Amino acid sequence: MPIQLLGTGSYTPEKILTNHDLEKIVDTNDEWISTRTGIRERRIASEEQATSDLALIAAQRALKSSGVDASELDVVLIATCTPDMAFPSTATLVQNRLGAKNAFAMDLSAACSGFIFALETARNLLDAGRYRTALVIGAEKMSSLLNWEDRGTCILFGDGAGAVVLRNEEGSKGGLGPCILGSNGSLSELLQVPAGGSRRPVTPQVLEEHSNTITMAGQEVFKHAVLNMTSTAKKLLKQAEWEPSELALVIPHQANHRILEAIRTRVGVDKDNVFVNVHKYGNTSSASVGIALDEAVAQGRLKPGDRVMLLAFGAGFTWGGMLLEWRTPA
Repeated sequence: MPIQLLGTGSYTPEKILTNHDLEKIVDTNDEWISTRTGIRERRIASEEQATSDLALIAAQRALKSSGVDASELDVVLIATCTPDMAFPSTATLVQNRLGAKNAFAMDLSAACSGFIFALETARNLLDAGRYRTALVIGAEKMSSLLNWEDRGTCILFGDGAGAVVLRNEEGSKGGLGPCILGSNGSLSELLQVPAGGSRRPVTPQVLEEHSNTITMAGQEVFKHAVLNMTSTAKKLLKQAEWEPSELALVIPHQANHRILEAIRTRVGVDKDNVFVNVHKYGNTSSASVGIALDEAVAQGRLKPGDRVMLLAFGAGFTWGGMLLEWRTPA
């Protein structure tokens, strides 16, 4: 496994929106939210901040932790469903601000699964041998897609960014392992932003209907999230010939604590070996796994040789999982 993860970084905005704050905005309460989702607060970007601003800080922190200069980057990938604008890509904006003048940059959209999709894309680019170093970022300003009158969705999401630096180091031990990606577009209507794109551009009627915000069939999404992430986890373990007990840490997409617990029990992973921060940030979509990975590193939860699983599920539907063996950069 020559593709190494050299460093991590993350950023969440300073503004904290608690469940008690939401009680003043929409008909809900702290007990209802925390009992059903595990979320107690989330971070909300300022009006002046766009997705690229969040991504930039996470990227700078990842570069610093990896000891890699921006000029060494060959690839910059940003997974996001909340780009700054239709075009140019958010990745090109971040590439410019980083000074990554030798890299090509592009966005990738797979909703909450985006970070793992981007990791696998970067890994294959580096594996091909034409590029050596990549920056992968998951970044979202989910608050820009929320209807603050819809208590079923506005309580769930937050803003943030997570980033990693990857490098092809032939002959090295550990690194990125097996990956499984999946999609089922036949269920796309269960979780979507119906308007705001080319099919239904923004109009006064769209704004009045809030059709440019997130709509979700919560129970159905819950069911498919558990089913697909559990299946992916079991397939990955079988492919790698690992036992659940060998996983030092599972870092799943942070959407709902009941989803995380359902997956954990079905896969057979000890509770202490599942990383959870959904209570602090809510669902940050494609930023979720990257933020959690960076926090796990900062908390000393990973040591050389540890076996790790990343899991995610998102709109599309999309889902993915990846195994990796942790190592300390030289």
